[in-house]
Amino acid sequence: MNAGIVVRRARPADYVALGPAFAELARHALEPNPHMAPAAVAAAMLLVPEAEIVILTAWLSEALGSERLIGVWVLRRQRDWRSGFAAVLVSPLLPLYEVSSIPVLDRDHADDVAQAMLRYLLASGDLPKTLALPLLPIEGAGFTTLAEACRVTASRLRTYETWARPVMLAQPGDDTERYLRRALGSSYKKRMQQFRAIARNGAVTLRRRRGDAARDALETFLNLEAAGWKGKEGTAIACLPADAAYFRELVMRFAREDALQVDALLLDEQPIAMGLLIESAGTRHFLKIAYDETQSRYSPGRALTVAMIQADFAGTPATFFDSGAGDGVDAGTYVWGERRTMANAIIGLGSARPGPAQMAARARQWLRRLRDRRKG
Repeated sequence: MNAGIVVRRARPADYVALGPAFAELARHALEPNPHMAPAAVAAAMLLVPEAEIVILTAWLSEALGSERLIGVWVLRRQRDWRSGFAAVLVSPLLPLYEVSSIPVLDRDHADDVAQAMLRYLLASGDLPKTLALPLLPIEGAGFTTLAEACRVTASRLRTYETWARPVMLAQPGDDTERYLRRALGSSYKKRMQQFRAIARNGAVTLRRRRGDAARDALETFLNLEAAGWKGKEGTAIACLPADAAYFRELVMRFAREDALQVDALLLDEQPIAMGLLIESAGTRHFLKIAYDETQSRYSPGRALTVAMIQADFAGTPATFFDSGAGDGVDAGTYVWGERRTMANAIIGLGSARPGPAQMAARARQWLRRLRDRRKG
């Protein structure tokens, strides 16, 4: 353990001012996660009471008494049916909209920081000793580091539901054609014919917006989503005033940092599919996708991702592109060829025995298996 590492709890209002320090940490992170960024936390505070938010920050002492941010983990106190009505700490703050539970750790100090954070939680008398991580990547260096920290602190990490999330990880020498052929495999010809068929009905373009232009495109996105079945059922973002306010705040803050991108696939200048994306240290992450259901015969959501790949390879593709797809999302919606295993995970800190949260997770897993068997 590095004695120069100190873990502190940051007040949400104070953490919002750490944007530059977080951006620097992300550039050196074992695995970037924009949902831990101050901009994301500031937006989430519109939906999550400040008293429920627990932000762990890890600092490394440097020369002349200065400190450098080397770790962040944003969690939320929760007690409801999902936790078996036991008190737990959940990450991310908003699993419905945020897509990863992994903390942001400086790659050169990742093991020490992860262990220090778990020890801090163990020693905190006012915090629950169970962590609920419903969106945990269980592949990659971030998970390996977290699992090792659990071993060292005698904590138990258990995974329940797992699913394969589509991601894009380009290989050296890839271009649009090579990547799409590899990603689509035997369906390449059919999917590309479907994509090209859209142009028989008019001019097809991809419009990519950033900064203020991306922020201004949000209302078009909200209207497009609300025009479909979600709008009819009242579950579209535009139908939920608090959720809409959250998205407007999130988009505004990420646009201000030039970390927001909105891609729109247009047919005769009318959007038939749109994607909201946020960035962190060269990685890109889907927030939401919406499409015109009257064009469903062309699979406009999938067509959008084809057009995005074409645009990416015309420039510089992201080092990693996370679709953000949950366990109930059809992976075929996206054309990216790589998969990342995700899980609903629970950590019991220290030597604590499995409790209500673990039992609730197991019950949920059984119920989902039963539902899937009936559907099958």
